[in-house]
Amino acid sequence: MAEEVKSKLSAILHMKCPRCRRGNMFLTSNPYNINKVHQMPEQCPECGQPYEPEPGFYIGAMYVNYGFTVILTGIALVVMEMILNVSAWTFFSIYVSALLLIGPFLFRYSRVIYLYLFVSYDKEAVRKHKLSE
Repeated sequence: MAEEVKSKLSAILHMKCPRCRRGNMFLTSNPYNINKVHQMPEQCPECGQPYEPEPGFYIGAMYVNYGFTVILTGIALVVMEMILNVSAWTFFSIYVSALLLIGPFLFRYSRVIYLYLFVSYDKEAVRKHKLSE
């Protein structure tokens, strides 16, 4: 029985391959294993899509991560400083702690989203890969 195809949003949230939306993009599911947070297979185990299309490809993912951080900073600033009226030191302490906690997720999702910008979905990718083996 064929695996159900995930929607694009679901595939991104589950960190699946952009080409087939089935293969895992990271070797471990635990982003807090700091030694392995960045480790990805060379290619998708389901469709063979290379996860690093060219050397240095993920340098561009830093811009995605920067965008996430700017948005989160803006939201945190509005909520904590303007609505909750906390002091600057309290804001800084809470914000830095929160960034340390979500940092591994931001790192991974930045890579996932960046690859999704350049690789299109192909519903026949798995079948083509199996035929080429």
